Amino acid sequence: MKLSKTEETLMNYLWQLETAFMKDLLEVYPDPKPATTTLATLLKRMTDKGYIAYNLDGKSREYYPLVKKEAYFSKHVNGLIKNFFNDSASQFASFFTKETDLSKEELEHLKSIIDGELKKK
Repeated sequence: MKLSKTEETLMNYLWQLETAFMKDLLEVYPDPKPATTTLATLLKRMTDKGYIAYNLDGKSREYYPLVKKEAYFSKHVNGLIKNFFNDSASQFASFFTKETDLSKEELEHLKSIIDGELKKK
């Protein structure tokens, strides 16, 4: 099950904080901050989807991610490649390098990453 855009935003804050009570999450949101009830609903949905869990500390819940950020985005990038680029990483890489505004240094860095991976194989 995917996270909605608002759930992804909240998940990013939770990844950043690693563990957080509701008040901690509210603090990191920019103004205008979401209502406590909105945040509670999002946390409940994300718990039900299996992305986060919590420990009880008295009556308060301390939330933590169950899914690592890298795993979440890896799954979505792979889905993107499958659905929009005919399951071809080459088509994705071609699109990414041509259609984004990468500097020469960024392209050189990508090339060194690819060269490093080629040496491992």
